[in-house]
Amino acid sequence: MDFSNLKAFLDYLVTWRIPGVDCIVIKDGETVFRHSAGFADIEKGEKMKGDETYNMWSSSKPITCAAALTLYEKGKFILSDPIDQYLPEFSDMKVKIIDECGRSSLVPAKNKISVRDLFSMTAGFEYTMDGEIIESVKRDTNGLCPTREVVRAMAGLPLIFEPGSHWNYSVCHEILAGLVEVISGERFSDYVKRVIFDPLEMRDSTFAYPEDRLTARMARQYQYNLEKEIAVPTNNSVSHRLGKDYESGGAGMIGTLADYAKFCYALSNGGVGLNGAKILSRRTIDLMRTNVLTEEQMKDVNWPQLVGYGYGLGVRTMVSVADGGSNGPVGEFGWAGAAGTYALIDPDNRLTLVYGQHLLENQEDFISPRLRNILYSSI
Repeated sequence: MDFSNLKAFLDYLVTWRIPGVDCIVIKDGETVFRHSAGFADIEKGEKMKGDETYNMWSSSKPITCAAALTLYEKGKFILSDPIDQYLPEFSDMKVKIIDECGRSSLVPAKNKISVRDLFSMTAGFEYTMDGEIIESVKRDTNGLCPTREVVRAMAGLPLIFEPGSHWNYSVCHEILAGLVEVISGERFSDYVKRVIFDPLEMRDSTFAYPEDRLTARMARQYQYNLEKEIAVPTNNSVSHRLGKDYESGGAGMIGTLADYAKFCYALSNGGVGLNGAKILSRRTIDLMRTNVLTEEQMKDVNWPQLVGYGYGLGVRTMVSVADGGSNGPVGEFGWAGAAGTYALIDPDNRLTLVYGQHLLENQEDFISPRLRNILYSSI
């Protein structure tokens, strides 16, 4: 294995647009590459050390889905179950339609939202984390926004298509976290800690309200200004943290790259972590990385960094190496976050790459495919 090209690419990124980067590659249970470069905080002159925490943003989603799948393995639900069997407020959903004159109206949904729809982003929701429905929860709960109350309110959001007919990135995994709470009988963060974080010894990860010991080590979160071509510091906030009691399944995790690598490697190793703990079965992981979208739904997966990929149970999954320009295998899977964290998981080769940065407007369509192809050229 020769990772000189990967190191050179990471070093290039911090001369380009990215303030600081970190990357870990694990193969066959061994860390075969680790490199960080650039700054955790430009203004303070703090260089990357490799122990920084990040707002994981949507890199939270695979963990939420894995936690939900532990309940699937216990027989607590099947994917075809309608979610109103567990969350009754979703029994009477409405679909927004636009007539030929541009007028909108709401009509009753013909299809029930299934658990599979939540996993696969085919329920019909938009990504709405503000607006009057959410504001009403803030008012009614004195700003605390318990997860179950927020999810209950989301049942009032109109759908933009019939459940199961299209794919749209949305609040589905926010609602999935609420489903986990109801079925498990535990607070979402407690359940994830018990079935994933603790077994894998992910001690620097949480979905609970950010702990001082983790936020104190957080790399500064920046936002790239495309017009000025500079990275502008932010206040490290995440729009999905609605209140102290809200635990966002879609974007609420804080953690280190090393912790996230433990989780991703477990998924590449039949569900067994570096320490020998098992969180899921190999069969369930294979289900997770199976494309569940129809030919029609695949047309909606049109992000440039997802060319060649379908979508499984909360993860992108490679379906065409020719279309994707990939030198990796069909079935490679993972996801990424809004500030640039990225995971590549390959069970066929017991291989994981995790990449960390903390920059909104994250340049993912440039970075992710190159990381993937350089990785496979290196091994």
